[in-house]
Amino acid sequence: MNHFTKVGRVPGDPILGLMDAYRADPNPAKIDLGVGVYKDARGLTPIPYAVKLAEQHLVDSETTKTYIGGHGDAAFGQLMLNLVLGAGNPLITAGRTGATQTPGGTGALRLAAEFIAANMPGRGVWLSDPTWPIHETIFAGAGIKVAHYPYVDAANRLDVEAMLAALERVPTGDVVLLHACCHNPTGFDLGQDDWQRVLDVVRARELLPLIDFAYQGFGDGLEQDAWSVRLFAEALPELLITSSCSKNFGLYRERTGALIVCAADADKLTDVRSQLAFLARNLWSTPPAHGAAVVATILGDAALKAQWVEELNAMRQRVASLRSGLVEALQPFGLAERFAHIGVQRGMFSYTGLSPEQVARLRAEFSVYMVSTGRANVAGLDASRIGDLAAAIAKVC
Repeated sequence: MNHFTKVGRVPGDPILGLMDAYRADPNPAKIDLGVGVYKDARGLTPIPYAVKLAEQHLVDSETTKTYIGGHGDAAFGQLMLNLVLGAGNPLITAGRTGATQTPGGTGALRLAAEFIAANMPGRGVWLSDPTWPIHETIFAGAGIKVAHYPYVDAANRLDVEAMLAALERVPTGDVVLLHACCHNPTGFDLGQDDWQRVLDVVRARELLPLIDFAYQGFGDGLEQDAWSVRLFAEALPELLITSSCSKNFGLYRERTGALIVCAADADKLTDVRSQLAFLARNLWSTPPAHGAAVVATILGDAALKAQWVEELNAMRQRVASLRSGLVEALQPFGLAERFAHIGVQRGMFSYTGLSPEQVARLRAEFSVYMVSTGRANVAGLDASRIGDLAAAIAKVC
């Protein structure tokens, strides 16, 4: 008997497929704007020096490789609360918030999905249109009904009014997933006034916010990017936050993240965390230790933290300069105004506004690789190639 006879083939991830196609392209002038990782001027995804120093410290001082427990490294969890919510936040001092370490931000999202499915059956999850594609599959895979609210209109502009109008119709008690900063995939972020209006609707509709905070420090700065998260944490009794250390610490393959819960009181937080530990036990048992130990070492040492902040600031500033540089390079072609939004978007990604047909031409004629939706990873651009990219875009527009 062949047990696998009816097993079909699932299409590969389109972004990973794009990465494979880029690697196979023999053109020495190829440009990779596809896979969502930060790259430096050499085209490498660097390991921050602060991370290397922390790793050396761990090599010299680590005494065991035993399990770290269902909620992960306690020092990491406490320091992540300080980083995300702010040291001295009243929720921390009141025992109303806790962090569960997860295998990356993706693991945090999956744990949140399992928690919602198990403890709030029947609740739907509302995602922005568009959103990170894995958001769709994670929540659907947990058996949760997924719906969408508008975010970017047909003219490739942030449409706050349509977003608010849709949220006002979301059933009471449903979950709304919001991007704290550096919206993936569009790069369009809400302003502070917009966030306040979203909060008003969330509170009036009694929705549960799940804030995906994957890019802290890549938008306007560590503290500035946390503004919306802290606004919601202060105003609402309950909140879920998924945090990732992949981008800002460069720990992509170490899979380091956290699911942060804010509850109405310390007793209810204990209830929620007991559920998270139970769910995590059946997902990954205990999370990997190394990345969390690196983060805890950096955040717990003033000199290492200062070094890390300096490196993170440099990454953010480089991406911002690439954005402005590309808009400027499009000026001679009469396209600067059309693509001015690239300069005001935040984070690694840009919804360029290029059509699938234009993206296909960029790849076929100029070996420029980006997702078919026109989403480009600006952080993958070599500054010396900005002029080449601008000329290629002009050819297909």
